[in-house]
Amino acid sequence: MIKQTLQLELGERSYPIHIGPGLLSLTALYEPAIRGRQVMVVSNNTVAPLYMDTVCEALQDYRLERLILPDGEQYKTLEVLNTIFDALLEKRFNRSCCLVALGGGVVGDMVGFAAACYQRGVDFIQIPTTLLAQVDSSVGGKTGVNHPLGKNMIGAFHQPRLVLADTDTLSTLDDRQLSAGIAEVIKYGLIEDREFFEWLEANITRLLERDTEALVYAIERSCRCKAEIVAADERESGKRALLNLGHTFGHAIETGMGYGNWLHGEAVAAGMAMAADLSARHGWIDNTDVSRIRALLKKAGLPTDPPGDISSDRFLELMAVDKKAMDDGLRLVLLDAIGAAKITADYDHGHLDETLSRKLPMTGS
Repeated sequence: MIKQTLQLELGERSYPIHIGPGLLSLTALYEPAIRGRQVMVVSNNTVAPLYMDTVCEALQDYRLERLILPDGEQYKTLEVLNTIFDALLEKRFNRSCCLVALGGGVVGDMVGFAAACYQRGVDFIQIPTTLLAQVDSSVGGKTGVNHPLGKNMIGAFHQPRLVLADTDTLSTLDDRQLSAGIAEVIKYGLIEDREFFEWLEANITRLLERDTEALVYAIERSCRCKAEIVAADERESGKRALLNLGHTFGHAIETGMGYGNWLHGEAVAAGMAMAADLSARHGWIDNTDVSRIRALLKKAGLPTDPPGDISSDRFLELMAVDKKAMDDGLRLVLLDAIGAAKITADYDHGHLDETLSRKLPMTGS
C-alpha cells in the first residue's frame, strides 16, 4: 500500500490526514477520531451508492445513522443544511456525536458547518471523494453554504478530527471533476512551490491517467502546503489568504453563471489565468510565465478564459461581494513569480479593468 500520513498542527485541535488507496475500510483509522457512540454518515446520491456501505461496515460497532443529500453545488444552501439538523434531532443525537462527511467539497462544507452549529459544536470527520476536496476543501476547517448573492458567505471555521483521502475513490470520478481538482493542485505550485509546479509540468499526464503513485504524491504535497499555511494562520488573518489565488475571480464566475454550471475548479483555473494576466500587466511576472501557466491549465483540460456572458462591470460587482473585501477595498492574490504569490490591494484598477474586459491579452494563446 502506498500510504502517506501528515499532521495538521493546531494544538489540541490537531488532526491526521491519511492519503492512499484502500483506506475507507480500515476501522483503526477512524477510532481515534470518534469520542462518542453516535455516528451519522452524510453523503449525496452520487457517492452513497459507491462507498456508503464500505464506510458503514468499518463503523458498524457504533450507533450508526445514514443521511443522503442531493448532489450539486446548487444544493449547498441553508435549506438543505437544515435537513441535516432535522435528522440529528429526530435521531436524538447528543453533544458527543460525530458526523462523517462522505463526498466532495459540497458535502464536506455542509457537514462541517452542521457540525460547527449543532449543539454549538460537535466532532466531524472528512472523507473527501473528489481530488478537489482531497487537496483543498477537506483540510483546514472552512465550512459553509452559499447565498444567492455570494459563494461561501455563510459559514464557520470548524476543524475536523480526521481527514481520510482514499485515492481509490478517484477511479469513479469523471474526467471533468478530476481536472477540476487538478486546478487546486496547480494552485499550490503557483503560490509557494515552484519545484512542484515544474513537477506538475512534467507529470500532468500521469495525474490525468490516475497513476496512483503520482496522485498520492500530488495530494500529499498539496495537503502539506495547506497544512503548514493553516497551522500558521487558521482564521485567514494573513498568510492563509494566499490559498485564494484565482478564487475571487473564480467565485464571481460561479455566482454569475449560476452555481453548478461551472465547477469550482474550472472557475478557479480561469481565475488563476486572470490573476497571472493582471500580474503581468503590472510587470511582476513576464509573458513567458503567463504562457506556462495557461499551457499547464490547458493540458489539464481546464479553461483559461472567463465566460463571455459576464461583463466587466458585472465581474466587479460580483467580486465586491467577497470574503476578502476589507475596509480599504478588495484584496487580490497575485504573483511576483511562479511559486511566489502575494496578497495585495495595491494594484492598478485600470489594469484590472483590462483583465476583466479581456482587452489586449498578454499572450496569444
